[in-house]
Amino acid sequence: MLPLLLVLAAVLGLAVGSFLNVVIHRVPRGESLIRPGSHCPRCGDAVRPRHNVPVFGWLALRGKCATCKEPISARYPLVEVGTALLFAAITARFGWSPELPAYLYLASIAVALAMIDLDVQRLPDAIVLPSYLVGLILLAPAVIASGDWGQGLRALAAMAALWVFYKLLTIVRPGGMGLGDVKLAGVLGLYLGWLGWDALLIGAFAAFLIGGLAGGALLAARRANGKTAVPFGPYMLLGAFLAIFAAGPVAGWYLSLLPPA
Repeated sequence: MLPLLLVLAAVLGLAVGSFLNVVIHRVPRGESLIRPGSHCPRCGDAVRPRHNVPVFGWLALRGKCATCKEPISARYPLVEVGTALLFAAITARFGWSPELPAYLYLASIAVALAMIDLDVQRLPDAIVLPSYLVGLILLAPAVIASGDWGQGLRALAAMAALWVFYKLLTIVRPGGMGLGDVKLAGVLGLYLGWLGWDALLIGAFAAFLIGGLAGGALLAARRANGKTAVPFGPYMLLGAFLAIFAAGPVAGWYLSLLPPA
């Protein structure tokens, strides 16, 4: 059953990834996600249905618009494939469980927010703020199914804790963090808190570790300096997903290093 479920998750991820390409392009511009339909951003010609098939449409066009022949960025199929792989990984992690829809939703917004933040250094409220309500709604069945209301309360506490932590960072070091990072922190706190305090701590630590290493690499390569604005959202999201997949093993390894009580 699991292999079939992974295949179905990957196919769903391809379809969602195709829609996320629209989200990534249009939300920062304040454009509708519905109208107009998919079209070439250069010549405006509508994309034919057969060319709208994830990945295969881009391959059939050989990476060029059917009308104006302008190149179509390879990022489109990469987003689709990346989303498919992430959906399959999330499904392998949670299986057919009440939590699965919630974490598939998190994967979807993570892809969109990471790409948008890299493009325009902004985490749109139109995606982040509704994710609080959506996350609570999608995790509610898991609380009901498990009957563990303490786990639900822990998720809420973690949501508030990570939001406050990032808010304090903006006060201590103005300009170091954007308000979008603070808002995203609450969403990530909800999902990580559901998994446990260890997941929350590992996710937060990993974000700063990865961000620091990436910043150091950019400085070493002279592609940035001390005043260069670097989007932190992608590192927050990457740290969160590292925690989702590795929090249990990492916490177990750390506890094994401690002397017996």
